[in-house]
Amino acid sequence: MPSVDRLTPLLERFRVRTRLFHSGPLCGTTVFPASGGHGYLHVLRRGEMEVTHRRPDGSTERELITRPSLLFFPRPLDHTFLNAPTDESDFACATLDFDGGATHPLVRTLPSTIVLPLDEVAALAPALDLLFSEVDNVRCGRPLVADRMFEVVLIQLLRWMLDNSGRLDLPPGLLPGLADERLAPALVAMHEAPGDPWNLESLARRSNMSRSAFAARFKDVLGRSPGDHLTEWRLTVAQEQLRAGMSVSTVAAELGYASASAFSRVFAQRIGHSPRAWLALAA
Repeated sequence: MPSVDRLTPLLERFRVRTRLFHSGPLCGTTVFPASGGHGYLHVLRRGEMEVTHRRPDGSTERELITRPSLLFFPRPLDHTFLNAPTDESDFACATLDFDGGATHPLVRTLPSTIVLPLDEVAALAPALDLLFSEVDNVRCGRPLVADRMFEVVLIQLLRWMLDNSGRLDLPPGLLPGLADERLAPALVAMHEAPGDPWNLESLARRSNMSRSAFAARFKDVLGRSPGDHLTEWRLTVAQEQLRAGMSVSTVAAELGYASASAFSRVFAQRIGHSPRAWLALAA
């Protein structure tokens, strides 16, 4: 894989916040509702349990967890843990909130749930040691440190997913694109500098490919053209900038549009409302 940082441009612009809300045993049936609007990250340190959740088609999926595991629900999803009433069941659980919610560029491409035995991700061990050191001891600043350590655990998990995307059977999308050693340099360049005048030739050059080969590979791996991805990325960034109080003209200039009116036309075509109308609805 080329030496490009595939995560920082995404997580700097669209932060994720984790918050520890439980540590210790969970006995009987515990329901984690989607209604709160959060994703979830659970670490089963000891014990066994059955987890159930709804598949996209409405059916129920059940899985027996018999090893210490990390359970990742990147989007709000009703799920239930069933544990025997024993102190051997030991958890740390955190909520996840991504800037942009379900429209976060990375969240959109993730599966609804991931269950990963801890011993399959060696890089998680140091972060988990520090996390549980905070969870197990009452010290000044404990909640803040635990929250930050969950963020580290999440980043380590995302790293593992990029390095092992083939095992996840993902549909075309951003995560497979970032995991592709040929496409990653072009994607990172777009994410780092969305306002630059990118075209097919300059992006293909980043990936050291011909224009036709780059366009075909991009469409195959991400399910869309490079131009469509760039437009969607620009508009995703624009939405965050508008929420932060930037003017339409400033956003347009920063994202490479010739004028505020040109930006507004593209925004309305893709989002369904003008930037000002969308902002009023999002307020």
